[in-house]
Amino acid sequence: MTEAVRLAKRLAALLPCSRSEAEQYIEGGWVRVDGRVVEEPQFRVTDEKIELDPHATLQPPAPVTLLLHVPAGQATPQQLLTAATHWPDDPSPVRLLKRHFSQLTEVLALEPAASGLLVYSQDARVLRKLTQDAQLLEIEVMVEVQGEVAPAALQALQRSPSGDTAHGPHVKASLNSSRDGRSRLRFAVKGWRAGLIAQLCDRAGLRILAMQRIRIGRVGLAQLPPGQWRYLLSHERF
Repeated sequence: MTEAVRLAKRLAALLPCSRSEAEQYIEGGWVRVDGRVVEEPQFRVTDEKIELDPHATLQPPAPVTLLLHVPAGQATPQQLLTAATHWPDDPSPVRLLKRHFSQLTEVLALEPAASGLLVYSQDARVLRKLTQDAQLLEIEVMVEVQGEVAPAALQALQRSPSGDTAHGPHVKASLNSSRDGRSRLRFAVKGWRAGLIAQLCDRAGLRILAMQRIRIGRVGLAQLPPGQWRYLLSHERF
């Protein structure tokens, strides 16, 4: 039996190529060991069949942005970002790689106990857009509250909690439906911060029963099921 060696060393000898190039191929998801993709250069091999994908490239994989539908009550959303929770109907052509789950930054945190759309990204351009332009992005949230919502309460929801109408958050609130002792409100917010809607509802004397964020800028939750994630498509812009 052949002595076990690192996959990168074996691949470098087979191609041939440099050890660094072999590691790039492996981390790019281009190498199979006995028919199974292995992405760890340090993986130990002996007599297994090593194959390089004919479409392999040394170009580093582009940074990705993941859109997660956080279910209600999920305290640690990032734990849902695994290969097993990737939406089977994701229209993105991106090949799923283990490296897509590392160095992710969460942006525009959800309200405490809320469900809905949450963004994680490796892409500096996306992170810049969602932080530097946060005051300009409109975020849409559906909120279910107990009881009926009086016109005065609806007006109170649209007043900035800071009293600064010029520089504070801009909030539009409308009544979506009301029945069975519950009312459904739609919020469109510019100048988002976690806790804002809870603060507004508390000030208006409304008890929140459920909250779901359904849109950030021009990117919506759409058909993404709870507890699953998909890639941001190349043509999508926040």
